[in-house]
Amino acid sequence: MHMFQDPMAVYLHREPIDFRAGIDGLAMRVEQTLGLSPLTGALFLFTNRRRDRVKILYWDQTGFALWVKRLEAARFAWPRKVSEAVLALSEHQLQWLLAGYDITLMKPHESLHYQRVS
Repeated sequence: MHMFQDPMAVYLHREPIDFRAGIDGLAMRVEQTLGLSPLTGALFLFTNRRRDRVKILYWDQTGFALWVKRLEAARFAWPRKVSEAVLALSEHQLQWLLAGYDITLMKPHESLHYQRVS
């Protein structure tokens, strides 16, 4: 059983939030600050000022769910050098972020497109 539906869109809210915010407050922030609908089934990621916690808000067709992760001795490498208020992530970037990688430094090899081999 998958926790999240496939395929999914993943959006990261760049600025830290007050972690007392619950489902209703985060859903309103998605609509008002990010300009997106929280009812799409997408994942919306938020962090606190210390970057030692992450909340993921999502709608699963029956209601909202809120997933929380707290790091005991580290900090999340939250992307800060982006001009947009929201950053779209791939599923791989989500997994890397939750595993502690700085996704702004991880760049895949450039895709090459050839018509022939000779």
